[in-house]
Amino acid sequence: MRLALRNNLPFTTVTLSYGGRTIQIPDVLIDTGSASTIFATDAVAGIGISPASGDRLRFLRGVGGTESVFTRKVDRVTVGEATVHERTIEVGGMDYGFEINGILGMDFLVDTGAVIDLRTLDLSFPDTDVATSDRA
Repeated sequence: MRLALRNNLPFTTVTLSYGGRTIQIPDVLIDTGSASTIFATDAVAGIGISPASGDRLRFLRGVGGTESVFTRKVDRVTVGEATVHERTIEVGGMDYGFEINGILGMDFLVDTGAVIDLRTLDLSFPDTDVATSDRA
């Protein structure tokens, strides 16, 4: 699948399923420097993912600073032909100064055997049979 390059950063669209509802989330950064996958609160609210009173907040640190997130186990995360079932994702504000709805991290990329070709801006998944994993 073809990646979109904006501000010299690779973006894709992710399909997320939770509680029997599915949504396509555009403007998701592919980030090999991120250990986990995170989505913006506003991007996932449409399928019923929101903070609950029993959620524990975690704090992530990165180049952009520190951010509080909560976690949620979703039914599926799909990019192109690769799907991971029963995945725990992180959800937070993601106010980084540019439009971004999520970060596709190394948890998904490793579990699916993703191959990123930056010359052709192609993201492929040679072994699409790797379907269930959760590193969280």
